[in-house]
Formats: sequence, C-alpha cells, structure tokens
Amino acid sequence: MSPEKRAPLDRRRVADTALRVLNEVGLEGLTLRAIAKELDVKAPALYWHFKDKQALLDEMATEMCRRMVAGAALDPADTWQERLLKSNRGLRAALLGYRDGAKVFSGSRFTGTEHAPALEANLRLLTEAGFTLAQAVHAGRTTSAYTVGFVIEEQGVRPLPGERREGYDIAERARRLADYPLAAEAGQLLFDGYDAQFEEGLAIVVAGVGARYGIG
Repeated sequence: MSPEKRAPLDRRRVADTALRVLNEVGLEGLTLRAIAKELDVKAPALYWHFKDKQALLDEMATEMCRRMVAGAALDPADTWQERLLKSNRGLRAALLGYRDGAKVFSGSRFTGTEHAPALEANLRLLTEAGFTLAQAVHAGRTTSAYTVGFVIEEQGVRPLPGERREGYDIAERARRLADYPLAAEAGQLLFDGYDAQFEEGLAIVVAGVGARYGIG
C-alpha cells in the first residue's frame, strides 16, 4: 500500500500550521522547529519558504487578514463613523482568535493584496464624507492602532477567551492598594469588562477624529 499522500508544503499551509501552534505555545514558544515538527518535516525545509521568523510572522498576519476579510461584509450605506466602528470591532474579534494574535499582527507586512479591496472601500467612503485622503489615512491608522494596542494589553491579561494570567486578581489588587481608594477601584475598570472598555475607548477615538477634522 502506498503511503498517504501529504498536502504540498507551501506558504499558506505553513502559516496555517503556525497559527495552530501559536495557540498552544504563544509567540515566545513559536519556533520554526516546532512548526516543522507539527508538519512532520525537517526545519530546514521551511527556509525554502521563509528566510527568518519575521517572514513567517508576516505570512501569519496575512493569513489572519485573509480570514478576517473573507468573513466581513461592507455595507455601502455605512456612515464613516459606522465603518470605523465596524472595521475595528472586526479587527479585534480576529486578533482575539489567536494567542498573542495582536503581537503577531502588529508591525507585520502583508504578503498579499487581500486587504486592498476593504482598504480602498474605506478610504473612498471617508473621502466622499469630506475627509482628504491624508485625513482618511490618519483616521484609519489611528483607530486600528488603538485596536491593536488595546488587544495587546487585553491578551496580556487574557491570552485566550476563558484564560486569565496569574497576578490579575482584582480583589487582591484592591487589597494591596487599599491606601489608594481611587486606584483600587479603578482595577475593576482596567482589568475586567474588556468588551465595554473597548467600545468606550473606540467611541472616544472616533469622536476625536470627527472633532479634529470638523466632520460630523
């Protein structure tokens, strides 16, 4: 009997495997050796596709983006505020699907163009609402930077939904800060209720965009 035929080793298959390994070991534990073991190949085989770990992270971020845009539908009736809100809610949800997802995504370079249609549509919607192209770029970059930064902090406490890192017990924190009552009470707002935290912060940023450029 001939051995079972394996799928060819290509960049997307490696990235898909890397994302699965990421959820098990986190970014620190993600190595080409660990990914090669999961793929049942020798580590040098991966260097045909990725010259270093950053090149792999770029492809992983691209795969995350592919999955995100594949599940997103843009409503042409959106206001610019609604589009920024929806886009960043979708980005946060995508990043939270992976352990250290925001760290992988941050600073990575997309290797494909799958993100371009949504980017083009968002920039067109904002410019038609009265933004210059530069202002539209600033608005998109600022809101996405808020989202990625927020999720990095969120995943520092909750690496994956249902997990919580040791040392973030809110009641214990309040006891340690008993002499500082406002700081103690703030713990409930800082380290819990992340959905509400995110929405409030995003609303502040979007409102600030409108105020900065005088566009309602």
